[in-house]
Amino acid sequence: MVNDVVIIGSGIVGLATALKLIEANPSLGITIVEKESSFAKHQTGNNSGVIHSGIYYKPGSLRAINCKRGYDMLLQYLKSENIPHDICGKIIVATTENELARLDAIYKRGIENGLQGLEILEAERIREKEPHVSGIKAIFVPQSGIVDYTQVSKSYYEKFLQAGGMVDFNTKVIRLNTTSDQTEIITDKRNYSAKLVINCAGLYSDKVASTVVKNLSARIVPFRGEYYELKKEKEYLVKNLVYPVPDPNFPFLGVHFTRFISGGIEAGPNAVLAYAREGYKKSSIHLPELWETISYKGFRKLASKYWRTGIGEFYRSYSKAAFTRALQKLIPEIKEDDLVPGGAGVRASATSYDGNVVDDFMIEETSHGIHVLNSPSPAATASLSIGLTIAEMALKKLNKQ
Repeated sequence: MVNDVVIIGSGIVGLATALKLIEANPSLGITIVEKESSFAKHQTGNNSGVIHSGIYYKPGSLRAINCKRGYDMLLQYLKSENIPHDICGKIIVATTENELARLDAIYKRGIENGLQGLEILEAERIREKEPHVSGIKAIFVPQSGIVDYTQVSKSYYEKFLQAGGMVDFNTKVIRLNTTSDQTEIITDKRNYSAKLVINCAGLYSDKVASTVVKNLSARIVPFRGEYYELKKEKEYLVKNLVYPVPDPNFPFLGVHFTRFISGGIEAGPNAVLAYAREGYKKSSIHLPELWETISYKGFRKLASKYWRTGIGEFYRSYSKAAFTRALQKLIPEIKEDDLVPGGAGVRASATSYDGNVVDDFMIEETSHGIHVLNSPSPAATASLSIGLTIAEMALKKLNKQ
């Protein structure tokens, strides 16, 4: 049997795409193929659960556009489905004078991206919002919030099944073969044929795409983000979300504090090279994948740009004291004993051959395929918008066949 569409991967982007596609055309035969035993097992299930406002993203970029539209779509969905969430707001805190110009630039970018109600906080107002945070100036972002994205994914999944979609778990895609009128999806269980394949394979999206696309412009480099959690008796130190001003010398947001919708406070993450694409522990090493990473020209150029900051990230990975010192810039009262090991996630960071982390969503089309090669934060917040975008692309392709 030839499927109309096969979607590879049941992270939140794959599920949102499937949902939007079957809502647009309920007669389509759509199958999701997933190598794990359930959905949202990787980036979706290991993120910090933040509902992003879009304040950081370059105006006009796919990240900015989809975050704004996706934010509105997500909030409407959460309310309609009675999914617990909290639009609690966050503060972005400058702790030194040399961060003030960057803080101002973030504020202006937020205004350009259409955010309303942003507030500049002086030191006294910072303490009103977060009594234990030390800073000289901050931005209060009222749109930011928290949710459990695994629970959101579960809702997408159930709605997709109710609409007639199919999901095959424990099925790993090996490669794709494209003919003139369809694509064959070769897996470790059985083969599928589809008029259109949508690749939402996350950490392995480039590997899947490379079986049918020559000369990809970027590859996935896996970066592990490690977290600590505050002990129960120290959770009072953080009320909601507390972020630093991002380091311009590193393409990540820096360690921050996040309140979970289910309770508890998370601190982190750092950003260190993972020794496997799904290397959630320091001991997780996959030698062929590690060699692929370190032999990649783009990674070597990336490392040459950020090696000083990268060494600091590695040091914090192995030194709880150093991690604590990084957190103390925001909350001086934090002590090493206040932290207990938390979880970890692995970011699928698409990196170009010239050594730049791709700073936007990256979607590549082939004759019978759509490949989501980069879906960084705010992919979860923007999932319904990204899913709608991909669904619209898919329908156009199917209508031409």
